[in-house]
Amino acid sequence: MNELSPETKSDVQKVMQIDAVPSILNIICRITGMRFSAVARVTDEKWITCMSYDEINFGLKSYDELVLETTICNEIRQHYNPVIIENVSENQQFCNHHTPAQYGFLSYISYPIFRKDGRFFGTLCAIDPEPAKLDNKEIRDLFELYTQLIAFHLDKIEEIETLNTSLQQERDTAKLRDIFIAILGHDLRNPLTTTKMCAELLLSEDLPDTAVEIVQTMMSSSYRMEDLVNNLLDFAKGHLGEGIKLEISEDNDALIKSIKHVYKEIQITTEKHVIDLQIDLSETIACDHSRIAQVFSNLLGNAVKHGSTTNTIKVELKTEQSQFQIEISNSGKKIADEILKGIFKPFAASTSENGQGSLGLGLYISSEIAKAHNGKLFVKSSDSETLFTFSIPLTNNEHQEI
Repeated sequence: MNELSPETKSDVQKVMQIDAVPSILNIICRITGMRFSAVARVTDEKWITCMSYDEINFGLKSYDELVLETTICNEIRQHYNPVIIENVSENQQFCNHHTPAQYGFLSYISYPIFRKDGRFFGTLCAIDPEPAKLDNKEIRDLFELYTQLIAFHLDKIEEIETLNTSLQQERDTAKLRDIFIAILGHDLRNPLTTTKMCAELLLSEDLPDTAVEIVQTMMSSSYRMEDLVNNLLDFAKGHLGEGIKLEISEDNDALIKSIKHVYKEIQITTEKHVIDLQIDLSETIACDHSRIAQVFSNLLGNAVKHGSTTNTIKVELKTEQSQFQIEISNSGKKIADEILKGIFKPFAASTSENGQGSLGLGLYISSEIAKAHNGKLFVKSSDSETLFTFSIPLTNNEHQEI
């Protein structure tokens, strides 16, 4: 006999995994009075025993085969109807059939097993050398129930295998995520930090105007890359499993210091824009000030990139009505309605008037930071002004991870 294919072996193994099958075969024999029962996998080429209950020494065990053409199951595979024979010698259709004569049985019953998607799997069958009373509603209902039960378990086993495969893929993804985060966190951040430090040292020297312009360009590029790395890092953590974690504190001085540091960095990198920063924090804010600074950097950098150089970029940080708000407005081209609909989605790529593109993660990360603070980020855009507003409650005792 030819070796079983991996797929057929797997089908047999699935039946063997069903704990109820031995009981099903035993009960069939007890109720019908027959002494051999089996679940068979029937393909276009083979009849294979999955499991059997044998009191007549018929000799079939798991993985044993019969020649397909010698079985009545081969005919069931073609017409999909059950076959019930109480006594071969009295049955006009099967009294001269080759199968009963070859295998020496007088009574026979076999019901097809269908998968949930309608595919034919095999049969649940029983035989005996003696006649048996089989053609009644109780026996038919019993076989119908058991074939459905076997099919149900086969489908569930496949679903579990699919879930296990998906789980392994998730584990593999987690490993890739860890590698990705490590690269972002070390191999990219460290050289960027070095570049920034060198540029800051050069700016403290007495340099020609042309050299100062070059160093400022270096600084600007470093800050943009740092923001991109931070946003990619947060996206990797948040979108792939770890979430945006907050370290909440009530330290307005630290918050203001972080905001002014970002403001200074961005102002240094652009001589074309005038940025008017107004800070009026009359109440204590419970927030992660480093995350707020990240939002501020994303929003202000966005205004610099897309805003017109002829008008001032207005920035206001304030506390009112139990809310902390950051409002950043700039003049420039109105954001199209179709872009506004998905502006806070990841990878909503955009291009500024100067042709400078982005991955579109900054606004997405900023909105996620707002959600983590139980707040929100929204935008309004007209022909005269584009206004981004970041708003969170002053108290965030029940902040959430995103």
